[in-house]
Amino acid sequence: MDEAGQVVGPISNDEANRFPGSYAEYTSVSADRVVKLPSGLSEEDVLGSFLMGMTALSLVKEAYEVKKGDTILVHAAAGGVGLLMGQILKDLGATAIGTASTKDKCDRAKEHGYAHMINYKDIPDWVAEVKKIAPEGVNCVYDSVGKTTWEGSLEAVKRKGSVIYFGNASGPLPPMNIAVLAKKNTKIMRATLMQYVVTRDELEYYSNLLFDYLRDGKLKVNIHKVYDLTDVQQAHKDLEGRLTSGKLLIKTS
Repeated sequence: MDEAGQVVGPISNDEANRFPGSYAEYTSVSADRVVKLPSGLSEEDVLGSFLMGMTALSLVKEAYEVKKGDTILVHAAAGGVGLLMGQILKDLGATAIGTASTKDKCDRAKEHGYAHMINYKDIPDWVAEVKKIAPEGVNCVYDSVGKTTWEGSLEAVKRKGSVIYFGNASGPLPPMNIAVLAKKNTKIMRATLMQYVVTRDELEYYSNLLFDYLRDGKLKVNIHKVYDLTDVQQAHKDLEGRLTSGKLLIKTS
């Protein structure tokens, strides 16, 4: 965000290659990848939800279009995208089931729209727990964990359901025999926000949709902590040590 109150939008891979620096006070971004921050919204709320919020919205609008009455499973429910997903799913009239690794994270996710939470450290067979809630399976699984959850996600989904992979927190998925999908006519997808906001119209659609959610008070943005740029190493340590929940922000002095 610059001094004029503009939010830097998602950049393309080509732009990322041209601007490889990770932390700086200023950066250069193509004008068509920038959107103006509407009045009445706080910078922290927008920065704390911009990429993650558009990611969540693109998942429920396009990767799998969530309908009222759906039952949805979200892994890493207490993460940045997960906390926003819970609120959006509740607003859409879906029943959200989430997984997380601690009681505190489960409690936090419940405060952000999840009807059911499963602590997979206490309940290793989380698939069986999902089936207790949704005996036929869930309509869709949103999986950002990857390697350690992908098989369970395929088990937890119902016949003709969808599994949307959008991250690899535990490592990439191993090679998959596509024949395993025939068991329940399962649809799978590897989604990424950058392919949903390629055009200017797409970027404006999702950013404005997010701004509407924020303006209407439908999203509570969870800011874990605002770190000074000089403390960026600690921010990485906290993130890698799984000590955070929600969004980490970095500010210049």
